[in-house]
Amino acid sequence: MPTKLPKNYKPTSKEKYMCAKHKAYFKQMLFNWKKELIEQNNRIMFNDMDDNSASADIVDQATSVSGKTVEMRTVNRNKKLITKIDSAVNKIEEGTYGYCEETGEEIGLKRLVARPIASLTVEAQEKHEKQEKIFADN
Repeated sequence: MPTKLPKNYKPTSKEKYMCAKHKAYFKQMLFNWKKELIEQNNRIMFNDMDDNSASADIVDQATSVSGKTVEMRTVNRNKKLITKIDSAVNKIEEGTYGYCEETGEEIGLKRLVARPIASLTVEAQEKHEKQEKIFADN
């Protein structure tokens, strides 16, 4: 049976970490975010109202193509986020959500509220980014 949350519920550190309320809160947060991303993608994909690609004016054509490129980048970014959201929801169901994939430590409520798809603690994320920078610099 799903956990019912009070209207303005916010997870607190006074509660047991990743208790049923926390899981329900983040699951709802992730569901709402995914819904927004899908709606945004649908608006972009199915809204061809201001398509000037067939216009005789070269500037209008360039603006249209440039706009479409930005929109497609947004769609692709949203698709990647949706995949990460689905992964986070799976982790909630498996009982591993909120714990660092590298260290197993608690990620922390503040970080998860700010970035509900976070899979690493701040420290592990910084270490990961430093490693990426080292490889990028080589």
